[in-house]
Amino acid sequence: MESPELDALADPTLALLTVEEAARRLRIGRTLCFRLVGSGELESVAVGRLRRVPPAALHDYVTRLREANRPTAAAA
Repeated sequence: MESPELDALADPTLALLTVEEAARRLRIGRTLCFRLVGSGELESVAVGRLRRVPPAALHDYVTRLREANRPTAAAA
């Protein structure tokens, strides 16, 4: 039987992720993920005293990273 933690990683229907779950999906450390959330680079929302990351925010963050790392026409 899979652990609930693995179920949460595989479940695409989750509306919000913990920062730790977001870090695992991005394959980065939780400290870096908390830093990204704190700086606003990775969108998050407050739910009471908790901080959660919408799954779409992960896609948006990766898209911004990819765009920032694309070679410019001047470099080509």
